[in-house]
Amino acid sequence: MSRKGILLVGHGSKLPFNKELVEETASLIARTHTDCIVKCGFMNMNSPSIGDSMTEFRNESIDVLVVVPLFLAKGVHILKDIPAIIGLEEGEKKGIFALNGRTIPLLYADPIGTDQLLADLMM
Repeated sequence: MSRKGILLVGHGSKLPFNKELVEETASLIARTHTDCIVKCGFMNMNSPSIGDSMTEFRNESIDVLVVVPLFLAKGVHILKDIPAIIGLEEGEKKGIFALNGRTIPLLYADPIGTDQLLADLMM
């Protein structure tokens, strides 16, 4: 069975709310999509870091790793910081990830952005 790894990336905060939101969202995804291994990583102030979570994925049996930023809009973290941490050049969305002596595709998703579903949810 093909399994996807999803690394859900949050900003991190001194307050607990950001971490809780990211972890609960990861838990919702994992419960709904049992073919996925979902982990969280944070830019700063919370653990695990993005790098630590990527290291954890090296012990998983996955066929692709998708890094999904739980951010609304593009900014410095989305355009520069996260790609550098996950080993992509600025502007790239695809790369490779070393896993158990082999390489698998690494995909970097866009932030949430504007969507009618988000607007409906707010209403």
